[in-house]
Parts: sequence; C-alpha cells; structure tokens
Amino acid sequence: MAASRILRWARWTLMLVLVAFIGMQFVRPDRTNPPVPAGASLTAKTPPHITALLDRSCRDCHSNETRWPWYTNVSPTSWLVANHVHHGRDHFNYSEWTTYDSDDQDKFLGAMCDLAKRERMPLPSYLWIHRDSTLSPQDVTALCTWSDQMRDTLQ
Repeated sequence: MAASRILRWARWTLMLVLVAFIGMQFVRPDRTNPPVPAGASLTAKTPPHITALLDRSCRDCHSNETRWPWYTNVSPTSWLVANHVHHGRDHFNYSEWTTYDSDDQDKFLGAMCDLAKRERMPLPSYLWIHRDSTLSPQDVTALCTWSDQMRDTLQ
C-alpha cells in the first residue's frame, strides 16, 4: 500500500513539474536586437583583429548584435540569458559607442582592459558554454594595447 502511495505521489509530482515546464514556455523574455546605426558602433573604429576579438568574446552581451542560440528559446534558460544580455547592454553597449561622452568612453576602455586582465570578463558562466570566447594572454595584451591607444586619442 505504501509503495502505491509513493508511486501515485511521484506520478502527480512529475505531472505537475511537466505542466509547469510547458507553461513556462509561454512566458517569453525580450530577445530583440535594436538596430545599429552605421558608424555608431565601437567596431567601426577598431582594427580587424580587435573587431574579431570583440565579436568572439563580447558581442553577445555588450552589443545590439546578440546571437540568440537555440537554448535561448527554452525557459527558464531563456530568462537567464536575456537577463545577462540586458544587464550587459545596460553596463556597456559598444553598438551605441557614439552616444557616450568622452569621459564615459575613457572609463569603458579602461574597464575593458582591467576586467579582461582580472579574468572577470567574459563572465565565467558565459564561458561554460562558449569556450571559444576565452581570452588568451595574447588577446588580453592586444585588447589592452588597443584600449590604451584609444584612450590616448580621447585626450
């Protein structure tokens, strides 16, 4: 009798979890990519090797050109990824580079180098799935050299 009671409880629990999972699929986060005006992006001013580095390691969270892989269509993963993207864009969006004043641009360029050196960017949670986004020591050196040069032009 106890075994059938446990089996019945497990069946109802599984059904409840399944219904909740299916229901979650109808709550969709905003996954839009706003347009990028020509020349407004930071990449309009970067050499090709830096553009490639930014594209590989920064684009998905810090630009309006986010790539939304298949798993961003499945809740609750879709909510987590969309939250990361919106948070990243709120902190710094290189697609909107020309909207920042020179003080903010200087701050962002300095932070870009500092966070890369301290291995705080890209986020470790992003690197779990996007291993090719990891910055090598050479990438960090190239990024910091370029960002220092860009900061000098702002002065």
